[in-house]
Amino acid sequence: LALASKVVFAGAVNINTADAKTLARELVGVGPAKAQAIVRYRAEKGPFKDPEELKKVEGVGAATYEQNKASIKVKD
Repeated sequence: LALASKVVFAGAVNINTADAKTLARELVGVGPAKAQAIVRYRAEKGPFKDPEELKKVEGVGAATYEQNKASIKVKD
């Protein structure tokens, strides 16, 4: 229940513009290493077009995506 509360109240985070510190703070199960991998992925591949693309980042799997999908956005 506590996890669900965090997702509901955390607000949406734009995975195309957020820095690693913000990603690590706002996304459940994403620490500094995964957050850096997200930033590196978008620097190399370009912006995410769909939130589900997050699963392509090394270290971010389906479970992490599912925990966060309600709070991920790719546009402002």
